[in-house]
Amino acid sequence: MTGKSVLTIGTFDGVHAGHRALVERAAALAHPSGARVVALAFDPHPLTRLRPGAAPPRLTPFARKRSLLIEAGATEVVRLDPFDGLLELAPDQFVEKIVATYAPIAIVEGEDFRFGKGRAGDLETLSALGAIAGFTVDTLPPVDVMLGDATIARASSTGARRLLLAGRAGDAARILGRPYRLTGTVVRGDRRGRTIGYPTANLDTGQLIPADGVYAARAIMPDGRIFGAALSVGTKPTFTDAPTRACEAFVLDAPHEPGDDARLAGIDEYGWTLSLDVVGWVREQVRFHGLDPLLAQMSRDCLRIRAMLSAPSAITEEVA
Repeated sequence: MTGKSVLTIGTFDGVHAGHRALVERAAALAHPSGARVVALAFDPHPLTRLRPGAAPPRLTPFARKRSLLIEAGATEVVRLDPFDGLLELAPDQFVEKIVATYAPIAIVEGEDFRFGKGRAGDLETLSALGAIAGFTVDTLPPVDVMLGDATIARASSTGARRLLLAGRAGDAARILGRPYRLTGTVVRGDRRGRTIGYPTANLDTGQLIPADGVYAARAIMPDGRIFGAALSVGTKPTFTDAPTRACEAFVLDAPHEPGDDARLAGIDEYGWTLSLDVVGWVREQVRFHGLDPLLAQMSRDCLRIRAMLSAPSAITEEVA
């Protein structure tokens, strides 16, 4: 690559408010000189190489990560593969490599930035190496956000995962700056939903799945159409023969093929990509004693979800 750059380096999973602050600061530093803004993003997470059992579940596929980082102000987003030897480089070797490739005039990082083999390098190390190589180091403090209960939380990928695993989709959205998006392939499920008037799209995804429960969501179809959706995560406690945890969405108000109440119009039954923006929590999974009370609750769920999705903000309050 040619030309000067301002870099920011990290995993950027979720591209939350803190990540965007880094990119925005990099863009501000780059603008006067016309330098490129380059985000060097490890993908997958470095722990998949170092300690696979400790690697956190993914929040954001790389294509989505790249799009969000560019939206935040990056000129380029470069994937760093943790399996290609980068994690074995000593701090000075790592810096030598990125200087030779990207010619940075500045590197922007958070206060907890570590790099090099064994995470031996810190901001002091980076600044010392920058003094030799000709770049400055700009450090940003953490970004805090207010959650729905008026408490303050640090914007972090770990925090977003914790909230999603607690079912707090609205608060996770506050940390991320937008609803959490699940993307995957629609696969065959038990096909029970179509027999009771609620055909669902079963999602196979490599991302973190939120806590068991029912959520309000927006379904983004392959052709870009967006519909409201009732997202259900869990083992379908009403049906004792449900073998595994499922992540399935009933797409509200979408047209279906004539004479077929299960297949969405213009889309194959299985094998297509569906994205779901998880807007807010509706209720926990409950075992109903019979089909009629289940159907009555599902009808109420859909009414509530429509109301939630019609709210002015995509980030809704958590309601128990």
